[in-house]
Amino acid sequence: MKKSIIPSLILLSCMACHVPNDNSQNQKGYTPPAIKLSSDVMTPEVLWSFGRIGNVSVSPDGSKAVYDITYFNKEEDRGYSDLYLMNLPEGQTTRLTDTDYNESDAGWTPDGKFITYLAKGQLWEMNPDGSNPRQVTDIPDGINGYVYAPDMSKIVYLKDVQLEPTVQDLYPDLPKAKARIVDDQFYRHWNDWVDAYTHLFIADYVPAQPITTGKDIMEGERWESPVRPWGGVEQLAWTKDGKKLIYTCRKKIGIDYAESTNTDLYAYNTENGETVNLTEGMMGYDKNPVISPNGRYMAWESMEREGYEADKIRLYVMDLTTGEKNDFSEGFDQNAEGLKWGDDNTIWFISDWHATDEIYSLDIPTGRITKHTDGVHNYTSVIPTGKMLLATKVSMSKPAEIYKVDPATGKDEELSFVNKPILDQLTMGKVEKRWIKTTDNKDMLVWMIYPPHFDPNRKYPAILYCEGGPQSTVSQFWSYRWNFQQMAANGYIIVAPNRRGLPGFGQEWLEQISGDYSGQNIKDYLSAIDEAKKEPYIDENRLGCVGASYGGYSVYYLAGHHDKRFKAFIAHCGIFDLKMQYNTTEEMWFANWDMGGAPWEKDNKIAQRTFANSPDLFVGNWDTPILVIHGQKDFRIDVSQGMAAFNAARMCGVPAQFLYFPNECHWVTGCQDGILWQRTFKAWLDKWLK
Repeated sequence: MKKSIIPSLILLSCMACHVPNDNSQNQKGYTPPAIKLSSDVMTPEVLWSFGRIGNVSVSPDGSKAVYDITYFNKEEDRGYSDLYLMNLPEGQTTRLTDTDYNESDAGWTPDGKFITYLAKGQLWEMNPDGSNPRQVTDIPDGINGYVYAPDMSKIVYLKDVQLEPTVQDLYPDLPKAKARIVDDQFYRHWNDWVDAYTHLFIADYVPAQPITTGKDIMEGERWESPVRPWGGVEQLAWTKDGKKLIYTCRKKIGIDYAESTNTDLYAYNTENGETVNLTEGMMGYDKNPVISPNGRYMAWESMEREGYEADKIRLYVMDLTTGEKNDFSEGFDQNAEGLKWGDDNTIWFISDWHATDEIYSLDIPTGRITKHTDGVHNYTSVIPTGKMLLATKVSMSKPAEIYKVDPATGKDEELSFVNKPILDQLTMGKVEKRWIKTTDNKDMLVWMIYPPHFDPNRKYPAILYCEGGPQSTVSQFWSYRWNFQQMAANGYIIVAPNRRGLPGFGQEWLEQISGDYSGQNIKDYLSAIDEAKKEPYIDENRLGCVGASYGGYSVYYLAGHHDKRFKAFIAHCGIFDLKMQYNTTEEMWFANWDMGGAPWEKDNKIAQRTFANSPDLFVGNWDTPILVIHGQKDFRIDVSQGMAAFNAARMCGVPAQFLYFPNECHWVTGCQDGILWQRTFKAWLDKWLK
């Protein structure tokens, strides 16, 4: 359940979809009203008014950047995404689109003459000033993404294809039947039923000539590229000569797919139709290829071990002329993500370091890795543009904005200022980094987030935050659900520990949690809140505990083991019954690695210890009010987990509430649902802690 750098993917895939009729071409879109706040304290409505910067793409000459911003309209309960152009390095910005539909996935033609983007399910081009939009593809049922060949002779586009027969295919006389017939595992994933496979289609590109069809280079194959659930066009790369397309694929089906992370890079030759596996024998995730400017080298992200989705992300480079491969991150005890070539000898990337995400570079001739930035922030992307870097950055106190970064000094300068009008009216709480000792005498980083206008002479209720993943850093992320500034604005001090099992502190710290869900990391949680409550401004009689996913498991487990520390719990999409989780989840590689194996493996001591510590076995100890939240479309952790936890609490006489979302998944992505989530979250804590 590990998350990577994927906020824009989640936003675009979950955003309310609105495809207009063709006559809506001239309809105006949504311009968010100027906001005048009545208070300087965050509210859910203010949180959902922020503009959300998505994909950023720099022109080939480095003089401009195009990106999308999404604003949500609460009344319509939908998002509007439009494109903006920024001149570099100054940062002057122009809005390019204003329509009743969403434009996204913006980029540039390789010659830099046109901006490219998706709208109404098709590929479009327009002039860099936003004039003369032209539809490039006219593909039935639309496309999901695209990449131009460097020589502009071809385009690859992504399209879903149905290969499995539907009930209607089998029984044409039952056109209204809604059932599915399933013969193997992996029939659903995260929040989607696996009814189709995303395939790659290559078409010749001729300016001013619409593309109506392409060649499916995976025709008849029951697997997808990019790889579910988060893969996008970053998993594809053309060779410099445009003759080969390198793509990411896990060529397995059913139970074999469900139990493996062995994902490879394949090279498809457009001249003879042959496909070659470039990473044969590399058993973990291999994905996200990027080609050097001279076309000779390919870099990519690689994991070593099959079945371990949280393995270290290594930086590999292959010489495409000889096939020689080298791991340039050997000895670098961190992840390397978001790779971008500078010149032929330099690769830029993002890496997690002590609960922040920083910018690094690799010098290939020497193998030296250099850290360029340091601060209380997360860089979420980096693009080299001549002597400077263009990056997006977030923090717990500020949503994503675009910055230029001086690689020599590590200093950055904001360029976009999308949310400045709102941020200037808000007072954010102080964010403090602390290091505390754990029960085994290790140092653990804990974030403390204080209410705005904090008064150290007052007593405040405090919340222990339990991170999900379980291998996801409590970094300087900005969330529209688990937003620490919003929680603090409700009058709480937030205690957010980077307990065992999180990246950014070395592989030993990360891997300790596997097979030990109820062990040291649970002690780490309690060490954090026990240390925090020593402060005179924290009321130890008004402590709450909240978390989602594995954090929800933590909440359910602590509910039976907290020795009356807490007065309220909130679990969002949490694991309540580990045996039920093992038998209802879809990514079996995750369950097998993190739980240690199957519950029926009686001689497997790790697995048996895991299932013996399932939270449902300790419900008899529950004595504290609990709010349970779950979405019907959550296929990672089935909604029955939330229902079971709520039912068990009530049958044991524990005050409980169940917030059920029929149309949400593992997250809550709808605008009105999101505001309801925040209001219910606050109301529950206020009821029991204030």
